[in-house]
Amino acid sequence: MPQPTTRARATGFPGYSETLPRQPESAAVARRLVRSALAVWALNELTEDGVLIVTELVSNAVRHARRASVRVIVERTAPRTVRIAVADLSRIQPVPCLPGLKEGEGRGLLLVAALTARWGVAERRWGKIVWAELEARR
Repeated sequence: MPQPTTRARATGFPGYSETLPRQPESAAVARRLVRSALAVWALNELTEDGVLIVTELVSNAVRHARRASVRVIVERTAPRTVRIAVADLSRIQPVPCLPGLKEGEGRGLLLVAALTARWGVAERRWGKIVWAELEARR
């Protein structure tokens, strides 16, 4: 299994990333990466929302992307702000939808929007990065 990488960012804070197979089981590895990064940064209050968000973003990439891997990125963009992102090689944009009452899917991006300060999609020539930012309160 690939090892996570750590790089200094322009903000001076480290960022963590890992390339994972496009498989449902990768969500568990992504959750561990988010938990570890938030613990190192002493932003434990963001952990519950962070692991839920990365699970949703990885699940969407697993379901809709078409290549063999996805990349999970966890960055501290400011002292109290963390960006969680998933990059994949599909250019198809995610769209929040209102699911029907009997549907078991379709609520992921609505949940991401409710839990985060902001979220969005960065288009790349090779695909996209879906990101969400969490802000600590204190």
